[in-house]
Amino acid sequence: MERTIISFDYAIKDILRDKANFDILSGFLTELLERSVNVQEVLESEGGTKSKDEKMNRLDLKAKIDDGELAVFEIQFFDHIDFLGKMLFNACKAVVEQISSGDLYDVKKVYSVNIAYFSMGAINEYVFVANLTEFKGLHFDEIIPFSQNLDPLSVVSKDIHPEYFLILPKKFVEEDANADTGKKVKQVEKARTTKSKFDEWVYVLKNSAVKSEFTAAGIQAAGEKLNVLKMTPAQRAEYEANHQAKMTQKSQLYTAELKGEKRGLEKGLEKGLERGLERGKAEGKAEGLQEGEAIGLEKATVEAVIRGCKKGHSIDTIAEFTDLSLEQIRKILKENGLM
Repeated sequence: MERTIISFDYAIKDILRDKANFDILSGFLTELLERSVNVQEVLESEGGTKSKDEKMNRLDLKAKIDDGELAVFEIQFFDHIDFLGKMLFNACKAVVEQISSGDLYDVKKVYSVNIAYFSMGAINEYVFVANLTEFKGLHFDEIIPFSQNLDPLSVVSKDIHPEYFLILPKKFVEEDANADTGKKVKQVEKARTTKSKFDEWVYVLKNSAVKSEFTAAGIQAAGEKLNVLKMTPAQRAEYEANHQAKMTQKSQLYTAELKGEKRGLEKGLEKGLERGLERGKAEGKAEGLQEGEAIGLEKATVEAVIRGCKKGHSIDTIAEFTDLSLEQIRKILKENGLM
């Protein structure tokens, strides 16, 4: 049995900021970091903005967890060219804001948790991890850990460099779904076991639903406290309006993107024709026209196919706006290392 719940992006605006619901965030982080995590408080963050567009596109949350460590959440629905820059900025800002003028650099660990509902160029993977744990010597085989100890009485150093998580719910496919389609995915040995229990949370991020058999920390609390059926009529109306606004913006962006690609193809063809005609003045108008058409069409078409693939469009969609066959599109993708 499944319970439909409020989407995580909507809940993080208000509901998950309530201390009574910290067990949900704690459970999420417990499974992600693979250790028991206790959220102590939610700090001021960008998510509190009054702008509807900001709420929809930049849903940040900063939580203080054990021993003063911080977890910074960023949820992004639509493809942004500077998303990784924003991810770095948020982590660095969380580090800088810890230090007061004149104090020692007593930096607490920052966990940057980023949830993106677009592909980011990923093919199969849906959870990525990045961190810097040590300095390596260029001339000698020596290592200095990226950690420090400000307590003279302790021999334990603490890792202080931010650790980044990138979660792509749309890329998540349940194991039984893979089995049904016969899909074979090349897997590698992982330094972390982010599968199993955390997969249940990724399922929730993707489907806004909690299965009764899920056992991940905090996940049944989410199913209970974020249950859509428990919303008042007014809350339900606001929630549905927010969801509709998000879908409308997604449709507008997608339509604009496709129109832009088609205009780019037409412009490329036009330039190719002009180039061919100019060359045709010296070498023959017929030959120049033919070459110009070929150059313009081929270059613009290939660029449109590559751009469409990188943005996550299906081959069928690319075919519709380029007038190429599926075989031609596959050939272009293979030649450019995208298949």
